[in-house]
Amino acid sequence: MTNYSKKLTAKNKFKLSEYSTSYNGNISDDEAKKALKDIRKKIADLQDKMYAHDRYSVLICLQGMDTSGKDSLIREVFKAVNVRGVVVESFKTPSEEELQHDYLWRHEIKLPEKGKFTVFNRTHYENVLVTRVHPEYLLNEHIPAVEDPNNLPKDFWKMRFEQINNFEKRITENGMILMKFFLHLGKDEQRNRLLSRLEEDKKNWKFSPGDLKERALWSQYMDCYEDAILNTNKKHAPWYIIPSDSKAVSRYLVANIILEILSQYKDIQYPEMPEEIEEHKRKYKEQLESE
Repeated sequence: MTNYSKKLTAKNKFKLSEYSTSYNGNISDDEAKKALKDIRKKIADLQDKMYAHDRYSVLICLQGMDTSGKDSLIREVFKAVNVRGVVVESFKTPSEEELQHDYLWRHEIKLPEKGKFTVFNRTHYENVLVTRVHPEYLLNEHIPAVEDPNNLPKDFWKMRFEQINNFEKRITENGMILMKFFLHLGKDEQRNRLLSRLEEDKKNWKFSPGDLKERALWSQYMDCYEDAILNTNKKHAPWYIIPSDSKAVSRYLVANIILEILSQYKDIQYPEMPEEIEEHKRKYKEQLESE
């Protein structure tokens, strides 16, 4: 059986150009869709057990360029999970309230409770991606040391990487299982998906002219992704590079990795019934059956 978590983990000396956007394994889209049904049921069963165990939580971070398939991946991978057990948080342009706090605050307050999953659809990494491509956005944060976005303090981005690493280290040391996925989409495939948004009536609402403006900055984004992954790929918070030209295969790979990682936590078990209840269980059962 393929160990996808090991196979798709970013290497220590990460180079994005070394990773294909198409999966080179032997699985078709139809096979991936069929296999996913069984995998997501197992994930749901593990989440139910984790909820009862009440010691761990899970944070799933999804990053990728526009059209990389984040929304549909969330829908398909977590379809079987109890609605009380999974929360999806999408991070768009920061609100006025959010900008009155440090950049990690809005992510901090959305972290999962014990026993639950939270999926970040776009994440705290936007703060070293979008703001790096568009440094003028930093002015909205009212940072004392930032007056000219084109003349940032020395090692500004290195500082942010360290802050993110410290943030992730703290939450994982306190029982949060963190998995970070980069949905690696090819530029040609993005073009096809953007075209489909224009050509198919039911997808028209998804298209925004801003998508084309960001697409024009593709190379800059790839450089920023490479640097961010290289500087924040840690044993306690690894990055998984998911080839995403096929949505079906991408979902299958992410689901497999989630299942593999959670299955390693052998201490996640349903709690035993308290002795006083176990001792009188038969009496309680007879009482209910006699009603």
